[in-house]
Amino acid sequence: MYYRQMGKIPHKRHTTFRKPDGTLFREQVMGTKGFSGTQSILYHHYMPTEVARTELIGKYLPEYEDQESLKHRHLLTDRIEKKGDALKAREYLLGNDDLLIGTANISEPMKSFYRNGDGDEMIYIHYGSGKVETMFGTLTYGPGDYVIIPIGTIYRVIPDEHKTTKVLFVESFSQITTPRRYRNEYGQLLEHSPFCERDIRGPETLETYDQKGEFEVITKTRGYLHSHILNHHPLDVEGWDGYLYPWAFNIEDFEPITGRVHQPPPVHQTFEGHNFVVCSFVPRLYDYHPEAIPAPYYHSNVNSDELLYYVEGNFMSRKGIKEGSITLHPSGIPHGPHPGKTEASIGKKETLELAVMIDTFKPLKLVKQAKAIEDEKYMYTWVE
Repeated sequence: MYYRQMGKIPHKRHTTFRKPDGTLFREQVMGTKGFSGTQSILYHHYMPTEVARTELIGKYLPEYEDQESLKHRHLLTDRIEKKGDALKAREYLLGNDDLLIGTANISEPMKSFYRNGDGDEMIYIHYGSGKVETMFGTLTYGPGDYVIIPIGTIYRVIPDEHKTTKVLFVESFSQITTPRRYRNEYGQLLEHSPFCERDIRGPETLETYDQKGEFEVITKTRGYLHSHILNHHPLDVEGWDGYLYPWAFNIEDFEPITGRVHQPPPVHQTFEGHNFVVCSFVPRLYDYHPEAIPAPYYHSNVNSDELLYYVEGNFMSRKGIKEGSITLHPSGIPHGPHPGKTEASIGKKETLELAVMIDTFKPLKLVKQAKAIEDEKYMYTWVE
């Protein structure tokens, strides 16, 4: 990320910064990795530690299925009827010790605020529009946006009225960043990166609420949800600066890397976290060697599980896939194009598919309730 400043801040950090009535704004240093990672400094109207009361809500970690035979999986997320606000609508589908993955049909605004105290979150907007109000300011979102929300950020999601927002979400237990190989020693994205800082949107407006009253912040950490009742509005920041803040990147701004022959999945990488990567498959020209086979070759993920969320378009290597489908191809067994798809790809000039891929370097486990939306026959769809 790069340096940003919003609102009013003092000339020097850790010095007096007074309100018109002479009282102090309250300085908060918010950073990662102790004091050696990315950080920002925020100036509040009230002490961020002012909590009127707190209580334990309960566990949030999902329960996973018992071990079954190793097989490819296909989940049909359009069958999920659960709706609600951006927290209550979350349906966990897969996960491990590094991340949790699921979808949500967001049909109403959040009344309470929320923060994840375990790690960063990534929200991919399949369809719908609205805004994310945060302590750093407000971000608007629309179809194709990835919204990255840093650990500890207080926020709430407000979908546009009378419209449902469907999202794919990742709750990471680590920081989510751009790929290290696309950044120089100063953190700047390099010329051969498939996107650059120009494509990244930070908060657009800083709305400051100097307001007393009772406001709930639901905090997720240590496997539990906790309720904290503040006696002031949590979005009371007068100004901030630094390198840590929520931001958005639209998948249409990802510039695909192509070649004479089929390029491996790492060319599609967009983000990374501890033990996982996120890739964007976007409309692109096919390989231009005169005898190229555009369809992917059969391959074994010997060190990673591969999850694909299908957004829209013609998925050239798959049959029976719908928008909103999730496929999981686990490590240990090979996978590749469905019968006839390799031959059908020869001579084709482009693909219009849009999909998000998540590769994990520890096995993903299926959440028990995900069995209800599984296509049990998917493992056998390669039989000719």
